[in-house]
Amino acid sequence: MKSNMTRRNFLAGTGGVAAGITALGATPSKVFAGENTVKIGFLAALTGDAAGWGLPGLYGVEIWAEQVNAAGGIEMGGDKYRVEIISYDDEFDAIKATVGAKKLIFEDEVSIVLMLGITPVQAVKDFMTRNKMIVTTLVPTDISADAPYLFALSEVHPFYNVTAVDWIGRNMPNIKTAAIATQNDELGLSSQATYRAAFEVAGIEVIEENLFGFEVTDFAPVVSKLIAANPDVITWDTAYPDYVNLLTEQAYLQGYKGTIVNCTLDQYEHILGKTSKDFMEGFLWQFPDLDDPIMQGGDTHFDNAAAFYKTYSERYPGAWTAVSWEYAASLEMWKTAVGKAGTFDPPTVSDALRGLSPVPHAFGDAEWWGESFFGINSAALGKWPVVQMQNGKAVIVEMGDVRAWMDKHGDVLIKHFKALGVPTSA
Repeated sequence: MKSNMTRRNFLAGTGGVAAGITALGATPSKVFAGENTVKIGFLAALTGDAAGWGLPGLYGVEIWAEQVNAAGGIEMGGDKYRVEIISYDDEFDAIKATVGAKKLIFEDEVSIVLMLGITPVQAVKDFMTRNKMIVTTLVPTDISADAPYLFALSEVHPFYNVTAVDWIGRNMPNIKTAAIATQNDELGLSSQATYRAAFEVAGIEVIEENLFGFEVTDFAPVVSKLIAANPDVITWDTAYPDYVNLLTEQAYLQGYKGTIVNCTLDQYEHILGKTSKDFMEGFLWQFPDLDDPIMQGGDTHFDNAAAFYKTYSERYPGAWTAVSWEYAASLEMWKTAVGKAGTFDPPTVSDALRGLSPVPHAFGDAEWWGESFFGINSAALGKWPVVQMQNGKAVIVEMGDVRAWMDKHGDVLIKHFKALGVPTSA
């Protein structure tokens, strides 16, 4: 994973985030009888190239812990336990991730480790398995049958990307052609395969593709190549947040008039500022603001979603991203399993997680899935929102059923995964 959003740039771009860290650290913790504590490990990039998808998640986890503690903590065995978050910056580096994993397990004695995915997860997967530690990833392609304690609890990338294309196919019959651009890496390729499959199922022809390398700094030629093909819809696939910003700005500057659909639209206020409200109207992506009315309904499973979003937005203005809530959502599910297991013991909680049916995913009831792709059912697959820009605000227009799409069209997706050399067990 390669993003240019360093921790310094992330902080500079979100105005007031550093002050928010101080405010959070100064928040007095709730006093618990006997000071019972359960420790949660956060092992992801807090500095370096991938900090844009690690640091915002840590902020969300800290807010989640703060809310849980304010409500009395986690009840287990008749006692209340205060949540303590212990973070380790792996800088998206395999060696640092290994050092961090050993520290969190042997020194800090955490009960679960939250991770971003890909290189760091692959580096520590065997170690975590030997030590029977629950690990979460935001990249389900990390999952494998030889890692039974590794779960994709909140994130099911790239599979949910089919829902926005499916929505387009049913609601925008004028769209007949598509173009794709993204970075040439594991994340981009798996998402490219997914968009290819989704467009095929929707009857939309892919007429242009442009995979660019990490050396690219001028995105004008990348976008002009796509626009020259005259597609009805363009996608930046799962480009990294700063790439999405630059690609979208170029589409605006080059006068693109069609539809844009994408996986993420992090910190979209900044993109609106560099383009225009009219240009961004109708932009489709997959990650909502948690104050959306649909997220307050009884069909979703993220406690106090609006309050969480409000606290985050006030503490870290303009910093809301795709991962701001995801690590916290994984902890919501883990907390449910702890209640079922009656213990924090990782192997026992792992069994309780697998016993959840339906699985209480943030976006609604889900089921364990993945054997057809990874050899083991360790991903919570269910519904996922289709989000549209309406008058400068993210609005959920539909909760797409990822599981139903996969059950019906999974063979098409596997075909495109294989065509691009993306590993599956199929």
